[in-house]
Amino acid sequence: MFRQKQNPVPEPLGPPTRAAADGSPLVRLDNVFKTYRTKAGDFDALQGITLNVARGQFLGIAGKSGAGKSTLVNMISGIDQLTSGQVWVESTPVHRLSESQIAPWRGRNVGIVYQSFELMPTLSVLDNVLLPMDFCGRFHPQQSRERALELLDQVGLADHVNKPPSKISGGQQQRVAIARALANDPPLIVADEPTGNLDTATAEDVFSLFESLVAQGKTIIMVTHDPSLARRTSRTVWLADGQIVDKARN
Repeated sequence: MFRQKQNPVPEPLGPPTRAAADGSPLVRLDNVFKTYRTKAGDFDALQGITLNVARGQFLGIAGKSGAGKSTLVNMISGIDQLTSGQVWVESTPVHRLSESQIAPWRGRNVGIVYQSFELMPTLSVLDNVLLPMDFCGRFHPQQSRERALELLDQVGLADHVNKPPSKISGGQQQRVAIARALANDPPLIVADEPTGNLDTATAEDVFSLFESLVAQGKTIIMVTHDPSLARRTSRTVWLADGQIVDKARN
């Protein structure tokens, strides 16, 4: 379980994300298509997705396997390239970024949490959180270490900082991944099935941590196959066959 404080919402580790003066969305997708070319023929993973994500929103992306959920968040984070359409995060046209531009942009602006954690097995818990800060060079080395320790304390792992990922549980590894996603204080967190490999109690802990981050001002887009979790976000977009079939305020 996460370490409990008197205040149920942890203290922010940096200034909260502030809404733009003009109220513009943090994320905007305009008529996004993604087609994969395979030996069996073209496969349309996304078919004309248009979507706005407000600043400070907790957005759930739900749907059956193969609906296009992961493809959609990969378009937003720039992990994959769209076939046509536009993707904007704040004032950045993600669809126009070159290969040399996309990794540094993503490192500063998008924190990603994967289902399988994707931690570096040869690095300690602390060094896994330091890695994105070292890559982007946003903080002085001493500040990076202090921030990484604060983040790990926030997610209840202050006593495990020198351990390798293999020496902690799956739930603890996911909390390390969340701390790593927060390392450069990005305005957007993208989580792709973050509770998929966790038991029910641990999944609840991770979801509660996401809720506290939203309360601090973060914007979170979470892919989930669990309808009960999807309905607890502030808004849910349901996908089927690469199309939005429902948008629900929860």
